[in-house]
Amino acid sequence: MKTLRIVVLSTCLAATSGVLGAAYDDLINAANLGDARTVAAFVDRGLDVNSVDPRGETLLIIASRAGHLDLVKALLERRAKLEAVNAVGETALAVAAYNGHAEVVDLLLAKGADPVNTQGWSALHYAAMQGHSAPLKALIARGAPVDAPAPNGATALMLAARSSNLDAVRVLLAARADARVRGRDGETALDWALKVGNTDAAALIRKSMGP
Repeated sequence: MKTLRIVVLSTCLAATSGVLGAAYDDLINAANLGDARTVAAFVDRGLDVNSVDPRGETLLIIASRAGHLDLVKALLERRAKLEAVNAVGETALAVAAYNGHAEVVDLLLAKGADPVNTQGWSALHYAAMQGHSAPLKALIARGAPVDAPAPNGATALMLAARSSNLDAVRVLLAARADARVRGRDGETALDWALKVGNTDAAALIRKSMGP
């Protein structure tokens, strides 16, 4: 009789595990699709709002990377962790900035997201790397320091100077980014622009430096 109970219990546990596994897969798939209603329903039924996918990315990071604003809102309403990081230390704010999703960036900042991750990279750096001017504006409007160096010594202006988006350079210069700052290699943003042949950015930066 005892053996029978153990067999029945094991069978029930296996069945439950299978159901939960399928629900988890459906949750992750819904997050990747930006299906806010389905994700919210799963979380409201008890699945973890901070579930991670096989790559170690939380639902909030998945949604922020893709710019799924409604899903980001739904997750934040259910207390998703703002400062959770993926395998390489990126937060939801960082990936949103990197991919140019200004509305998501603004929402995350409004909810108290820290512009700097645990490794010292700012969301401003991420946006500047890709030359995304709209997230830069959102971050600057909420007080992100424009001249803060990244762990490699680069400023946002240096990173923007290397990108192909002239507007990003304009935004940073309008926010009084210091073009005279030198990185660890001794190079300025002007040097970065010239190195990649970004002559228009170089002209803007040179003009900001004055005579």
